[in-house]
Amino acid sequence: MRKLLPLLILSILFLSSCNQADQWVLHSEKKTVAQAFAQVPADFVPRKITVLSAGDSLTQGIGDSTNKGGYLPYLETMLEKDKGIKEVDFYNYGVKGNRTTQLIKRLKSAEMKEPLQKADLVILTIGGNDIIKVVKDNIGNLQLSTFTAEKESYQKHLTQIIDLIVQENPDASIVLVGLYNPFSKWFSEIKELDEIVADWNKTGKAVVANYPSAYFVSIEDIFLNANEDLLFTDNFHPNDKGYELIAQRLNQTLEAQVLPELNKTRYMVNKEEN
Repeated sequence: MRKLLPLLILSILFLSSCNQADQWVLHSEKKTVAQAFAQVPADFVPRKITVLSAGDSLTQGIGDSTNKGGYLPYLETMLEKDKGIKEVDFYNYGVKGNRTTQLIKRLKSAEMKEPLQKADLVILTIGGNDIIKVVKDNIGNLQLSTFTAEKESYQKHLTQIIDLIVQENPDASIVLVGLYNPFSKWFSEIKELDEIVADWNKTGKAVVANYPSAYFVSIEDIFLNANEDLLFTDNFHPNDKGYELIAQRLNQTLEAQVLPELNKTRYMVNKEEN
């Protein structure tokens, strides 16, 4: 013990002889390294993302000649061109004819639970069939007031839909695709239908605005101002070109707003884990 004591004293003296400037240099180097890693872009390592698409016939892809899911294959190709994305996995839960009430039931099902929990992004197309139901139920006496009353139900149901997604997966980004006038070819002379669709889209935007990780993508102008035929032979659903344009509009919003936020979330999660 007596032999160790002089060595211990010498060691303490040696360490204390290091001037403060040397110590600051060491701290400065550590700080520089930390900053360098913090500045590494989120797309430095290309990642795999999981997308769950849910809703009605626009998600199922009715009118798509390839039967591959409407806008989904176009969007997949566009996303995988992003240098930060290595691969995109899509889960397609689109069902022709689904209204908001039916989507609520499906979101609560065991079938969708696991895909919802895994999803980085949830894309919704819903509401068009709610409008169609109003038309069918009141075909002999269509009044704007009828659509206004049903719009309140749409707002309530859409809020329930997004709440269910957030409860199951609070980290997922949610994109609501807006409505377009599905009756433009059938009832082109009834301009009030364009007003109704625009009004319902305002409602969709208002609902989405209540959620920090939710986004609205408008497509009504694509079909309203089209210089070419964008509808399938049923003059109701989009054709291949229509779906491609929907995918382009979606991709613009994803690149500009959604993917950067996904990158930030992933970076913060990785940072906390490390």
